[in-house]
Amino acid sequence: MPEIIARRQFLPLYIWLDTAFLLLFAGLLLYKKKYMTVLVGLLFGIVYFLVDFGIFHLLCGARSISEGHSLALVLLWMSLSYGFTNFAWIWLWISKDKHLLEWSALILFWWLCCPMLTATFGSGEPIVIQRTTGSYHGYMAAILFVGYLGLIVWNLRQTDRALKVNLLWLLAIGILVQLGWETGLLLGGIRSAGFESFSDKLLTLVTNSLLETNLGMPYIYAIFLAYSAKFTERLKRRQSPVSFLDRIRENNAEKVKNGAFSPYLEENAPAKQKANG
Repeated sequence: MPEIIARRQFLPLYIWLDTAFLLLFAGLLLYKKKYMTVLVGLLFGIVYFLVDFGIFHLLCGARSISEGHSLALVLLWMSLSYGFTNFAWIWLWISKDKHLLEWSALILFWWLCCPMLTATFGSGEPIVIQRTTGSYHGYMAAILFVGYLGLIVWNLRQTDRALKVNLLWLLAIGILVQLGWETGLLLGGIRSAGFESFSDKLLTLVTNSLLETNLGMPYIYAIFLAYSAKFTERLKRRQSPVSFLDRIRENNAEKVKNGAFSPYLEENAPAKQKANG
C-alpha cells in the first residue's frame, strides 16, 4: 500500500474562526445541559493532542509544519478542534439524542463553510502541516481489528437479540463522522492541498474515514454503556442504575426520535414516558 500523506493548508484566520465555533458549540451543549458530552469532548481533545504530538511527532517523527509556526500550538488547536467536535458528536449519536439532526447539521455546515469564509476574508502566509502514516497505520489497524473482533465474537455468542451490538450503527457513526470533516476539508481546499492527483486525495479521504476515528468506536461504545448504566448526562447518579447488560438492552430499544425518554438523558424519564402513554 502506498504511503498515505495527510496534509492541510490553511490561513491563520481559519484557526480563529474555528476556535470561535468551538466555544459556540460547547456553549450550546451546556445550554442544553449536555454536561457529559462536553467532558467527553474535552477529554478526547486532550487524548488527540497526546497521540498527535507525543506519538505521531515525538515518537514516530511523522509530523512537520511550515517555517515560522509552532507545531505544538497548531497541533493543540487541531487536537482540541477535531477531538472535541468528533467525540462530542459521537457521544450524541450513541446516546441517540433527540436533537441529533440539529447537532449534525450545525457541525457539517461549519466544516463546509469555515474554509470558504477563510478563503474570502483571510490573509497572510498559509500554514502547511502534514504527517506521513506508514510508521503507525499498522498499529491503528490492529486496534480497529481487535475492537471490532471483540464485538463480533460477542454477537456470535448471544442468543438474545436484545443483547447484540448494532454493528451497522457503530460503523455508520465511526465512518461518517470522519468522512464528514475529511470531505469538508477536501472541498475547502485544505486537505491534501498541493496534491496534483485526485486519486491521492481520494485515497487519503477514504483510508482516514475507514480507519482513524472508526478504530475507537468499540471502545467509546463500551465506555458509554458503562457510564450511562449508572449516571446521567447531567453527571448525576441514575435513579435506577442498571447492569452493563441491561444497558445494552436499553440502548438498543432507544430511538433518536424519543431519545429524551432515556433514563440516561433525563432523570424523570420514566414519569415522562408514562405521561406520554
